[in-house]
Amino acid sequence: MSPLVSWALLFAANFMWALQFTCIKLVEDQVGSLFTVWGPMTLATAMLYPLVRNVQRQPDYVDRRRKSDVWLFLMLAALGVFPGQVLITWGTRLSTASNAALIMLTLPLSTAVMAVILLGERMTRLRWISAALAITGVVLCGEVDWTNLDFGTGYLIGNLIVFAGTLGSAFFNSYGKKVLRRYSPTEMIFYTYVAMFFLMTPLVLWREPDVFARIPEFTTRTWAGMILLTFFHNYLSNVLFLKALKHLDAIQTALCNYLITFFGVPIAAIWLGERLSAMAIAGGILVLGSTLLITVGEARSAARAQAAAELAAREQA
Repeated sequence: MSPLVSWALLFAANFMWALQFTCIKLVEDQVGSLFTVWGPMTLATAMLYPLVRNVQRQPDYVDRRRKSDVWLFLMLAALGVFPGQVLITWGTRLSTASNAALIMLTLPLSTAVMAVILLGERMTRLRWISAALAITGVVLCGEVDWTNLDFGTGYLIGNLIVFAGTLGSAFFNSYGKKVLRRYSPTEMIFYTYVAMFFLMTPLVLWREPDVFARIPEFTTRTWAGMILLTFFHNYLSNVLFLKALKHLDAIQTALCNYLITFFGVPIAAIWLGERLSAMAIAGGILVLGSTLLITVGEARSAARAQAAAELAAREQA
């Protein structure tokens, strides 16, 4: 695959992921947070099944599945996809699609924090500074009435919930590497979606059973949001990204975090008519700065460490 095609697939996948925030706002009047995640993901799971079967029929496919892997996927679903989808959906409903798209820029920072927790990596000075900048930016995006300390007038609570949701996505990105040792990326997504179905179905039936009876009453706006979430956000975006993943280097993969916001904010502005205040823009700049700091800074640190290791190896030789 040519680099041009690879980049085109990457841009298309991230454009579809960026639709999530606007789609959540489109369906919020008729669909609850749980059903907003459960419905599209359940349909996308069925659509992914033929792709999984095709992977398993390949001559070089080696079945290394274990019964205990069920717990891996349940963990990925419960600690990764569930907060990454449900909390972001809930937080976006309490905030704005533009704010949620901006806060997604904290994903590299969240991934770094998750590496500290899961992999025992050190919380460096650079990471502390990035964390402080990111949290300050999230608070500024909340547009809180600081004069009267009325948090209800802004979007702070919703923004913090979206921020918490990025920790789930970071967990999926980090812990998912263990699953990829024995499963293809398509299988990992499919089996995690299956685990999500078993986790979420009882919750949906308990908390939002009335949504099923109201499906015939869905407006065109609601159907548009649900269809976009199903086909583009949960299904086609993953297919295109996994196809491009084979031809991407680390820098291109890191750019995904920026593309989601790059597409998400203008989509919300065009479709929902949202506008960012001066304070929200300032917060977004801080969030972007924290992300650039940790992305570029740690990339340079890794490059220096690799160069030092190569130099030491040459001296020993």
